[in-house]
Amino acid sequence: MRIVLVDVGAIAHLSGDGSISGKASIDENSLITTQKGIVIDSNKIVEIRNSEELIDEYGLPEFDISNTFSLNSEKANVISLGGRSIIPGLVDSHSHLIWAGDRSREIRWKLMGKSYTEIASMGGGINSTVSDTRKSSSENLLKLSIDRLKEAFRSGTTHIETKSGYGLNTETELRILEVSKQLSDLENMPSIDHTWLGAHAIPKGMKHKEYFESVLSEQLPAIVEQGIARSADVFCEPGWFTLEETEDIMKESRAEGLDLRLHIDEFVDGGGGGLAAELKVDSADHAHYTSSSNRSKMKSAGVNTGFLPGTPYSMGSSWPNFNDMIDNDITWSIASDFNPNNQILSLPFLASLLVNRCRVDPLATLISATRNPAETTPHPSGLIHGRLEKGAIANLNIVNSPNWESWCSKPSHTPFHSTILEGNIIKHEL
Repeated sequence: MRIVLVDVGAIAHLSGDGSISGKASIDENSLITTQKGIVIDSNKIVEIRNSEELIDEYGLPEFDISNTFSLNSEKANVISLGGRSIIPGLVDSHSHLIWAGDRSREIRWKLMGKSYTEIASMGGGINSTVSDTRKSSSENLLKLSIDRLKEAFRSGTTHIETKSGYGLNTETELRILEVSKQLSDLENMPSIDHTWLGAHAIPKGMKHKEYFESVLSEQLPAIVEQGIARSADVFCEPGWFTLEETEDIMKESRAEGLDLRLHIDEFVDGGGGGLAAELKVDSADHAHYTSSSNRSKMKSAGVNTGFLPGTPYSMGSSWPNFNDMIDNDITWSIASDFNPNNQILSLPFLASLLVNRCRVDPLATLISATRNPAETTPHPSGLIHGRLEKGAIANLNIVNSPNWESWCSKPSHTPFHSTILEGNIIKHEL
């Protein structure tokens, strides 16, 4: 079916090759256009051209975006957006969707000054989630994850990376990835990028060395044989997995054909940025306390810096200086890091934090949630995503405003009227 979008406000097309950084990421003249329309054929964008020219070729609009239930598969369907703007589908390149349990009671404990160790001794912490996840059926994990995925989609996410890591044994890590695969088979839902994070923490009842060895000798071979995970990840942080252990897991994973991602420097500068640069991983995330010298090394190595602003927000800590990334021409992205302690799936909300609290340009922020993370999490179709250009997959958000900036100005509800997901128009309840 061919769809022709006309009467469009601004289009933040963000087109071009690869990631974008530095002053180029705030160049509105090269990344935003007006008076254009978009032609979609099946699941791809086939044309972006002057709107009046498209009307001359295809005719006046027969539908408006709120009335598309009778589209004709035999001919081009010309749809008026009523002046609404368009941005690419959002790409959430770091999340933990699949787990069970409820750790909301830990909020008061943190405010009381309880340490991570004390919270764990009171029945909280990651091992609480691991226990609940191990006991949960795959059917229940799928149901929980579908509800979360729907919430992400309502906020404009059209592609999401999600990790295992709350099983911490071979059986449950495999089950989590099976659920992740089931999510990716759903229709009219965001596509999924699957990551194995067996090295997330040390499970209760096992010694550190024993678990580390089992990750390499048991989990990794089973994950590779299963064939769902595209990437491997490690929580590389003092007190969790050392630089040496992380390097071993990463190198073995790469040798087995997995791409590489990392959690680094969330609580302190543990040197993870230097290792990320040495290994040339796709994305090194958290990176809150990474030194400027290691940021430079990551830049030279082509490593994306993945910031997770929802985590400092949920933990009550400060944000890094995102504008330093622009000033130093460093490629960066943002992602939700949805997890039991940070239950945020709205990238527009996180963008509002960056723009209104950290004074980051909304265009650079948009790039950090679309074009740049798309480079580290390829679409399963093999098509371009995270930007709007000829040949790209037809994933785009229709903003309920003539101004593209509105995407980050409504943090309490979705800013999107509709999302076109792989060529299918889906209206959001506002």
